[in-house]
Amino acid sequence: MADDIDTPDIPPQGDLTESLSRALGERYLNYALSTITDRALPDVRDGLKPVHRRILYVMRNLKLEPTGPFRKCAKISGEVMGNFHPHGDQAIYDALARLAQDFNMRVPLVDGQGNFGNIDGDNPAAARYTEARATAAAMSLMEGLAEDAVDFRPNYDGSDSEPVVLPATFPNLLANGSSGIAVGMATNIPPHNIDELVAACLHLIRTPDARDDTLLNYIPGPDFPTGGVLVEGREAIAEAYRTGRGAMRVRAKWEVEDLGRGQWQIVVTEIPFQVQKGRLIEKIAELVTAKKLPILADVRDESAEDIRLILEPRSRSVEPNVLMEALFRASELETRFNLNMNVLVDGRTPKVCSLKEVLRAFLDHRRDVLGRRARYRLGKIDHRLEVLEGYLTAYLNLDRVIEIIRYEDEPKATLMAEFELTDVQAEAILNMRLRSLRKLEEMELRRERDELLAERTDLQDLLADEGLQWARIGDQLREIRKLFGKGTPEGRRRTQIEEAPEVEEVPLEAMIEREPITVVCSKMGWIRAMKGHIALDSELKFRDGDGPRFIFHAETTDKLLVFGANGRFYTLAASNLPGGRGMGEPVRLMVDLPNEAEIVTLSVHKPGQMLLVASDAGNGFVVPGDDVIAQTRAGKQVLNVKDGVRAIACRVVTGDHVASVGQNRKLLVFPLSELPELGRGKGVRLQKVPFGLAPLDRSASGLADVTTFVLADGLSWKDPAGRTRTEDVTDWVGKRAGAGKMAPRGFPRDNRFN
Repeated sequence: MADDIDTPDIPPQGDLTESLSRALGERYLNYALSTITDRALPDVRDGLKPVHRRILYVMRNLKLEPTGPFRKCAKISGEVMGNFHPHGDQAIYDALARLAQDFNMRVPLVDGQGNFGNIDGDNPAAARYTEARATAAAMSLMEGLAEDAVDFRPNYDGSDSEPVVLPATFPNLLANGSSGIAVGMATNIPPHNIDELVAACLHLIRTPDARDDTLLNYIPGPDFPTGGVLVEGREAIAEAYRTGRGAMRVRAKWEVEDLGRGQWQIVVTEIPFQVQKGRLIEKIAELVTAKKLPILADVRDESAEDIRLILEPRSRSVEPNVLMEALFRASELETRFNLNMNVLVDGRTPKVCSLKEVLRAFLDHRRDVLGRRARYRLGKIDHRLEVLEGYLTAYLNLDRVIEIIRYEDEPKATLMAEFELTDVQAEAILNMRLRSLRKLEEMELRRERDELLAERTDLQDLLADEGLQWARIGDQLREIRKLFGKGTPEGRRRTQIEEAPEVEEVPLEAMIEREPITVVCSKMGWIRAMKGHIALDSELKFRDGDGPRFIFHAETTDKLLVFGANGRFYTLAASNLPGGRGMGEPVRLMVDLPNEAEIVTLSVHKPGQMLLVASDAGNGFVVPGDDVIAQTRAGKQVLNVKDGVRAIACRVVTGDHVASVGQNRKLLVFPLSELPELGRGKGVRLQKVPFGLAPLDRSASGLADVTTFVLADGLSWKDPAGRTRTEDVTDWVGKRAGAGKMAPRGFPRDNRFN
């Protein structure tokens, strides 16, 4: 029973010689090669991928010429999918729609009728609703297909044939650009101006060994269909074109519109390439809502046929350049186009090419096309001349020819034997209509033969002379220039090219909403920001064992200066301070202030102010406040202090004299002009005070405090009752570095001026 059951033939184990990893590797390699050559990378010769080439070829077969009728895109997609491109119809239609979008294609190859999407990011309508036909540029790419200009190959099922590459009368790869992602490689080529490309090609024809940098005189940079401003230096553009890789910054084009009475608004008229306008507006609106750009009040879209984005500033005092610089950094009003000219050379080999190599490959392709078309035309001329010779023989012996045709059983053989005609000539005479006999006039036949002989001679000379070939290619390029050059509306350059702007520092207040706050810092160094300007004598909560030390009014756009006993300045952004609901956070978690270094002062930085810094050793100097701002957490060393020396004061310079007091209660007043202005250092001696005599008792030695004041107004301090007391201290005026005299009666016991 078991013997009757059919079992499959299982090969012996020894016959399975291919490992799984090798089998998968080979198959994945085949898939990768298919993706690279048939989907992702364009051909350097015509700048098209297979799907685009097949779309144009089908439109030619359907006779969808620029002056002809439109056809449904569903019909075109179906023909492409059924005959040449065995992939999804949606993918084919997406490729077709992109060829018709003037905001993606610098030279559109499809003339669309209906909704083909827009720059806002809306998708095209369904293929059953839209119609299309080829443009003049597309027909120019296919010029010569019927004249054996390129090779053909069988389609995927062998039922038809398709061109391997199009003749391409202009460098479409650079004119329209291309992008794609393959397996392990990608390509991203920007569009260019066709008039500039033709000029560069003509220069290469005249000077085949032209340098890469010379081509920039003809092609200064990309020319995007959406315009914009290319802000990149010539050196960077030259390097990108020379290597085939690089990045270029593209900005929106904008202008200031005066609304009268001091009011103005910014109007954006062009946006960077491949930026969706709808998404761009959403992102800018999110910045406004999140208050990440307080100087921008509103954004709205007033676009119709042209782009018109309105940006309203929150205040007319805002500089337009500052507002736009902030927007360029925070939105897609500025983008980077990453150039990667990775293309298929000869339709098979991926290679990252330079600008010169791409143009050279196009010109070599045009020369090959020219030679193939010339040889094809020579074949047609030879055939016609052969027929004409037969016609002339028939005309000279017309009566005999008619007699043979009427009475001979084998007229073809008889004609060939009697008049020494070829098979082609005899067949042409036999197929001639009677009505044509009246046209067989000898002069007319001889004229046509002479013209063909002259054309044949010209074609033979063309094929034999490389110089004539390049001259003919140059003439063809000039014809293209007339059709699509800068003399036409589509040929004018749209993207402006400017030098890379200097990086302008966007003010902090441009990125932060200005709000009043009250900064509170405790004795233990816990800092917080209370909303609004509260009374400075308000009762606030602190941790057990802690209490208030610094409290002052500020704004969220301010920078705070922290001066440590180690002589370093640290900078805090008021907008980054913790809120006032809790007890705050330690300053030492925000900056790298050592644990052994106390906070000497905490104040608001005011641009342009001068600061007086001093150590307990009695040294100090004046430093510009703008020079002490630190860019990192580590701070900035300003006052150099040795072991055992501490910074004890940082005062804003407000007068013409300096008052210093030591722990020994001796007061010295001297002119401010005697202090040097330094950026960093130990400083000069302010007052001669005992220092280092009692290292275990700081209160017995060293400088206690320092301040500046106007001598004519007197020196002020607060008495124990909190009242301000002003004294004439003219008697204490002396030379800098003097010992001073005992402070006047009533001077604070803590030896502090305030």
